[in-house]
Order: sequence, then C-alpha cells, then structure tokens
Amino acid sequence: MSEFISELATNVWTPVLFLLILGGLFFFFYSGFIQYKYFTHAIAILRGKYDNPNDPGHINAYQALSTALASTVGMGNIAGVAAAISIGGPGALFWMWVTAFVGMSTNFFTSTLSVMYRGKDSEGVIQGGPMYVIKEAMGKAWQPLAVLFSLCVMVGCLPIFQANQLTQVIIDIGITSESAKTASFNFLGFDIGIAKFVIGSVLTIIAGVVIIGGIQRIGSWAGKMVPVMIVVYFLSVLTIILLNIGKVPDYLWLVITDAFAADNYRGEPALGGIVGGLIVAGVRRASFSNEAGIGTAPMALGASKSKEPIREGLVSMLSPMIDTLIVCTLTALAILVTDVWKTSGASGVSLTASAFEMSLGTPGKLLLLLSAFFFAITSLFSYSYYGSKGMSFLFGAKAGHYYNYFYLSTIIVGAVASMTDVMNVIDIAYALMAFPTMLSGFVLAPKVMAEARKYFAKLDAKEF
Repeated sequence: MSEFISELATNVWTPVLFLLILGGLFFFFYSGFIQYKYFTHAIAILRGKYDNPNDPGHINAYQALSTALASTVGMGNIAGVAAAISIGGPGALFWMWVTAFVGMSTNFFTSTLSVMYRGKDSEGVIQGGPMYVIKEAMGKAWQPLAVLFSLCVMVGCLPIFQANQLTQVIIDIGITSESAKTASFNFLGFDIGIAKFVIGSVLTIIAGVVIIGGIQRIGSWAGKMVPVMIVVYFLSVLTIILLNIGKVPDYLWLVITDAFAADNYRGEPALGGIVGGLIVAGVRRASFSNEAGIGTAPMALGASKSKEPIREGLVSMLSPMIDTLIVCTLTALAILVTDVWKTSGASGVSLTASAFEMSLGTPGKLLLLLSAFFFAITSLFSYSYYGSKGMSFLFGAKAGHYYNYFYLSTIIVGAVASMTDVMNVIDIAYALMAFPTMLSGFVLAPKVMAEARKYFAKLDAKEF
C-alpha cells in the first residue's frame, strides 16, 4: 500500500509540473510581458503608497505578501534547494530560475483574479481565492473544481510535514546529548520521543496564539517575522559567499553550462534523457518552494484591502522572485562555493548544515537552526489560514474556526510521528490544488488582460 501511495504521488506531480511550467509560459507570453514593465510600481504598492484603509479586504498589501511568503519561504529554501543540488548538481539552479521567472506571470494572473472575483462567506465577509474565482466568474459546470480545490487545500495545507521537518532539524542541530535525543515514553502502545513531544507542544502553543486570532493577526505576525527571518538568513548566507567570493563567478557560469550538459546529474533520465531529468528536478523543487500556480498566493492576496485587482497581481508577482530568485539562489551558492555538494555525501538540510558549519563553524549551525525555526513556524501560520478558508467555503465560516483546532492538533502528530503514507497523501492533495487554479486562470486570462490594459492606461496618464 505504501509503495502504491508513493507511486501515486509521483504520478500526480508529473503532470502538475508540466501544467505549472507550460501554463506559466502561456501566461508569460500571453501577457506580452506587460507586468514586468511595472516592477518599480509593484514595489511602490508594497511600500504602501496606494494603501486606503477604506478599501474592501482585511490586510494591506505588505501583510498579504508577507502571509504568502510565510508559506513559500520555508524549509524548501533550506532543504529543498540542497536536495536539488545533491541530485542535479549546479545546473538544477538554472531551471529553478526559469520556473520562478515564468511563475511570476502565473501569480500575476491568478492573484489578480482572486481580487477581481472575490465572494462572501456564510457570514457575509469578503473572501478571495481560486474557489471564489470559480464560483463568482465561471458557470455551474465548473463548480466541482471549486469543491476540489477546497477539499484539497484542507488536506494539502496540514502542517504535518513542516512540523516533522522542523522538529528533526531542532533535534539534529540543537540537541547534542544522545540520551536526550533517544529518550521516549509509551503512549497507547506507541513509543514517543520526549524531545519530539516537547518540541511539538511548544510549536503548537506558539502557532495557536497566532492562528486563533485569524488573518489579521497572522498578517501582522507574518509582517514582523518574515523580514527578520529573511534578513538573518540573507546575512548568514551572504557571509558564506563573501568568504568564498573567488569561486562565485566560476560557479555562476557552471550553473548555466551544466543546465544543458547535466554532467553532475545523479537522478533518473526523463523527457528522453539526463538533461530532461535535470529539468524535471529543477522545476519540481522550484514549484515546491515558490508555489506559483498552486493557489496559496491568491488566497493571501485575495485578503488585501484593494479596489484595484492589478495591484495585488503585481505584488504577488514578487513572491517567486523573493523566494526562488533570491533566497533559493543564496542557499544554492552557499552549498556550491563551499564544495560540500561534492565532498560531504549529505543531502537535504544536512547538506545545507554542512555548508554553514564549514564556513561559520558552530555559530553557523546555530544560525541555520534559527533560520529554520523562523521559516517553518511562519509556514504554520499561513497554511492554517488556507485550510480554514477551504473549510469555510464548503461548510460555512464557523466551521473554519473548528478547522484551526484540528490543524493545531496535527502539529504534535507531525512532530512525534514518522508517517510516510500520510505525508504522501498530503503531497497528492497539494498537487491537485494546481488544476483548479491554473484552469480558472486560463479561462479568465482575457479578463485579466482587459483589466491590466485599463489599469496601466490610467497609471501612465497619472490618474492615480
């Protein structure tokens, strides 16, 4: 059964990856690149130049982007990039860049739609997201997609994987005593690690304080924590790169050449050869990391206080850029310039930890631990919001509150248990979220372009 679920997860993700990259290319060319021309305007929106507290919505653009980044800038930036390098070598980073760049267009379209076609929940509160886009803008024949998305987001955004990863990182890096690592107690016939239980309980309390407060508190905390976690990680990785600055030009060139030669690829061939396998590895890791096309960013940006949907589309466009083009690139360069990808034999977070320890010693491991904590805990905040919105859409706003308590209980479960099958089921549900998100984006793309032309004409005429 376990092998079947694992194989199913792989079989589901393969077409999803094609959907995300080819769909992103469609949005990229269909837009005529117009959104990229207004990059500085997106920064101005993010800085609050156009904020109006009287606009419909719940949080400002900065808080909405922080909520989106809280879920995307996570353990994937630490462990996922390392896994891509360990399998694909330097060339994997190039295909991550490509995926992120076209993903910016995907986010522009899907998040714009999330504000254009906002709906109301059972309590009359304005909500956004792919399920509301489908409900408000598409016919009854499309409604099963809204139900599918809502069901999948409730499962796909459960925190079991994030809690499991963070707990393991804390134990591996933060606990040095072997006896403390292995100590356990018996509960209903199951051996439960004491350290894992304590860590899971603390994470649940921290997350609960924020999550029960709703999107306003999540947005507020994300707005404070996301800049801190990115700055701490950015400075740490930048120090590693500066200590090995002489190797950077050679490795940047190797990233480009190896993307087409695949000399360092260690995985299975795909798409007709090893270069195809390398492309799939890079695209998959980037898609896991920045979530463009999955539908999470539109739910966060759909909560923005705004009357101009294009503005939220432009802000959402920044998410893949920050997540993949900046944070993932820094992680990859730290791993490459320290040469641990060739010498350590490690993979995942252990490979990143080796890079930090080699350049920065013991303080490096502690800085990585701090970064991992911030990355994972902020992901827990955002994912709860996404799951509760799915529950609210299907069963009413009050049911969404109950989802939060179920969600919090699974943090402890994820911390203490090793459940490959459950994690694969979550992975499958997460992948399936892409189909309603991308299909609604394709159908309604002309509406986005009409809105964009109207908005940018006003902006160029200085009517704002």
